[in-house]
Amino acid sequence: MANTRSLVMSMLLAVGCAGIGGACAAQPATSAQPESALVPTVGKTVRPGPWTPPAGLVQTPLWPGAAPDMEDVNLPPESVLVNPTPQALFGAISEAALDVSVPTMTVIPARGKPNGAAILVFPGGGFKAVVLTLQGTEICDWVTAQGMACILVKYRVPRTAHHYDASCDCGVEPDRPRALQDAQRAIRLVRSRSEELGIDPGRIGVMGFSAGGYLAVQTSNMLEPAYTPVDAIDTVSSRPDFAMSFYPGHLCRPGDKLPANLNVTSNTSPTFLIAAWDDDVNPICNSTLYARALDAAGVPAEVHFFAKGGHAFARRTPEARHAIWPELVKGWLTERGIIGKQP
Repeated sequence: MANTRSLVMSMLLAVGCAGIGGACAAQPATSAQPESALVPTVGKTVRPGPWTPPAGLVQTPLWPGAAPDMEDVNLPPESVLVNPTPQALFGAISEAALDVSVPTMTVIPARGKPNGAAILVFPGGGFKAVVLTLQGTEICDWVTAQGMACILVKYRVPRTAHHYDASCDCGVEPDRPRALQDAQRAIRLVRSRSEELGIDPGRIGVMGFSAGGYLAVQTSNMLEPAYTPVDAIDTVSSRPDFAMSFYPGHLCRPGDKLPANLNVTSNTSPTFLIAAWDDDVNPICNSTLYARALDAAGVPAEVHFFAKGGHAFARRTPEARHAIWPELVKGWLTERGIIGKQP
């Protein structure tokens, strides 16, 4: 376990997760590649204890007891990788959760006049960490400014979905899809509490980044519970009413094929898909394959591929060409009637 944790830490610290958010989503496509070469880790620290949300917000466990399928999982206590990032939108540090065994959601209310819509945000992290600043709280700040509630999901890691394994230089599928279990449960939980949260149960969407983008795709297509139901909440639909997947990974499998268990149909959630052609972490085939599948199934979709942008572009580079993405998303949400209306 110590050696495994050392490897994970080295990889995370190496990529710095782009403000702890960048190249954490290793994507083996037709041939798996490591996420990056090791670089110095000066300034980055690990803080003991679980990640906590900004002051005034409440973090709620997703499951009434222990999360499912953890009987044979032995992890160190959760900790937080902290990186000094002067470019952060709020403060000067970024955070990512490590060794998450108690998945949670944090509800961030809409600002201004709520319109009744809600978005669950799945940060990236290569299923090694959960990047909770660059692809979490900073994204929720934009979501809530549009009058929507934002639900930030901290799902279980590491190795809880398809991931890169350096020992075999290959992609590995875990025995249980624990991250998907958490994503499905989070959607069901929000929908079951829609009345108390002031949310329209028919306007609940997901927005995922990198590895989280893969979760957004999975929840849009894999509608049967990925776990044994634990209570009445698990009778509620986990299908997102709309989905946004940013530079997703883990979709382009050997032979340039989608995962065999991912069946895109006309019932797949309407999707906004965005990526950069020069992404050197999650090759563009992840997005082009899915875009073609959406088209073939007749799923309403909007697709944007930037010539440049690399991996893990979020909101910190306002001068970049891809910085127009918030307006593109806003236009799509307005066109679909998600925003611009009152409950």
